[in-house]
Amino acid sequence: MAGNKDKLVQVEIKGFKSVSTKKPLVLDFCDVTILLGANGSGKSNIISFFKMLSYMMTGALQKFVAQSGTNQNFLHYGSRITPSLSGKIKFKKGNDFETYSFELTQASGEKLIITSEEVSWQKKGELKPFTTQVESDYKESGLVDNDGQTEKIIKTLLSKCKAYQFHDSSSTGPLRQASRINTAQYLQSEGNNLASFLYYLKNNYEKEYKRIVSYVNMILPHFGDFYLEPENDYVRLNWKDDSGNDYVFSPDQFSDGSIRFIALATLLLQPEKTMPRMIIIDEPELGLHPYAIEQLIQMIKDASVHSQVIIATQSPQLIDGFSLDSIVVLEQDDETKSTVAHKLDKERLKEWIEEYTVSELWRKNVIGGQPL
Repeated sequence: MAGNKDKLVQVEIKGFKSVSTKKPLVLDFCDVTILLGANGSGKSNIISFFKMLSYMMTGALQKFVAQSGTNQNFLHYGSRITPSLSGKIKFKKGNDFETYSFELTQASGEKLIITSEEVSWQKKGELKPFTTQVESDYKESGLVDNDGQTEKIIKTLLSKCKAYQFHDSSSTGPLRQASRINTAQYLQSEGNNLASFLYYLKNNYEKEYKRIVSYVNMILPHFGDFYLEPENDYVRLNWKDDSGNDYVFSPDQFSDGSIRFIALATLLLQPEKTMPRMIIIDEPELGLHPYAIEQLIQMIKDASVHSQVIIATQSPQLIDGFSLDSIVVLEQDDETKSTVAHKLDKERLKEWIEEYTVSELWRKNVIGGQPL
């Protein structure tokens, strides 16, 4: 990722879902960060934390809480054990650091209210940051309508952190549905507007659109091109094969793995102008053929030129595509029953890595992250 852009460098989480307040979860990020862990290690909870931040930046925190059913679902072992949760998000641009901190506390009516928000700005080498308390109405973030310079920068940065999950490839799922042409400004988090976004790229970014088609063709050898013809302001993900005839296939004729790959290719190969500042994907390898995972690795690396990419995975093949520096291992701490994280120690693993791949070390539980 280009060095003159703001980068997410660290997140600290306390009291959120599987993370205890006694043992905060601290994550350090680079251009590509791979969150590796077994089922139940807390990978999806980190994705959920970023989703919550996204809702907060649009003034929809209470909607996000309501969709989850109860505030107890957010607090580590419920409000009796954990009455509040907090987060600290740190960005860096050049020698400057910008930080956003907040605390959410349980309230009556199954709500979470904002009890504190703070932004800070600091130049490298300065002893103390310039810190500002953000005023809010407790229900929603005070950053939403704040005109302060640091506040606006942080809101913009957090608004461009997008979490994606393309798991629902069923016949009634979002990936196969027709979508309105006027919803094509960006790819939505579950691919609800996949067809209209591809239609937008085809008409405005021909080079990137053709690249997406070429990657799909590598996975589906008989795939020719998408057939994106609007009807009553809607467009469907229809397509043609390479036979040269006029038969049009419907999106239902893509396999589950194929349509997930199409969504991933569209997300990761889109133009820099439309790409989120940070792309967070939960288990993108689900349902993909091993050859498709090889292409996924390359697409992630390509996307990281313009955007930071965070991947939650338990795919041995996927982690072998990245360096040790990119991998963060997640597991459950026995004492606090909390998600903890550690980066891989290159020096400690120096001799191991000469004989084994990272995935082999994971299977042998040398690096942790396996079920206990």
